[in-house]
Amino acid sequence: MAETGTTTPRERYRAQVQAEIKGHAWEQIATAGASALSLNAIAKQMGMSGPALYRYFAGRDELITALVRDAYRSLADAFRTTAAAGGGLTGLAHTLRDWALDDPQRYLLVYGTPVPGYHAPDDVTTIASEIMTALLDACADLPADGPPTPLAAHLEGLGDQWTTGHPAPPGALHRALTCWTRLHGVLSLELAGHFNGMGFDPTLLFTAELDTLTGASAN
Repeated sequence: MAETGTTTPRERYRAQVQAEIKGHAWEQIATAGASALSLNAIAKQMGMSGPALYRYFAGRDELITALVRDAYRSLADAFRTTAAAGGGLTGLAHTLRDWALDDPQRYLLVYGTPVPGYHAPDDVTTIASEIMTALLDACADLPADGPPTPLAAHLEGLGDQWTTGHPAPPGALHRALTCWTRLHGVLSLELAGHFNGMGFDPTLLFTAELDTLTGASAN
C-alpha cells in the first residue's frame, strides 16, 4: 500500500475512527461520568457493531487509558511551554487552572474521583511524572521558606515514589506537595460547583491561595 508521509491511508483512517470514538466517549463522560462509559453505546451512535468498534479499542479500560493519556499529555505539554517561557510556579498554577477550566471533564477524569476498577498502566504514570517534574523545578527555584519541617523530612525519605528521582531539597518537596494539594482543592471544588451561590469570585480565591503559597501575600 502506498504511503503518504509516514503513515498509510489505513493508519490515518484508523486514527480518525479512534478520534471519533474518543469524542463520543467524552460526551458520555460529561453526561454520566467515566464509570458509565459504554463501548456498545458508542458503537450504536457511530452506526457500528460492537465487535467492529472493539477492533479500535479492546475494551473500556483501553479507551479510558487513551483518554487519560491524552489528558496528561496535554497538561504536560502546557506545563513545558510555561516553564520554557520562565513562568515559574505562578505561571504553572495559572496554566493548570486555565487547562482545567478549558475542559472540566478532562480535568475531573484525571484528578477527580477514580474510576472504579480502573488502573492506569505505567506509561501513563510516566507522562504524569513530567507534570510533577515541572512543579518540582519551579519550587526548587524559590528561596527556602524556613527550617526543615517533619513533613519535608518524611517526603525526602520516600525516595522516588513521587519525585521520579528529582534532586529537589526537602523544603521544595514540601512546597510542591502543598501547592499541588491546595490548588487542586480549590479547582476541584470550583469545577464541582460547590462555590455556586456563595457570592465570591473563585479566581480571586485561587489567586489568594497562590499568593500565600509563593509568599507574594507577605510582600
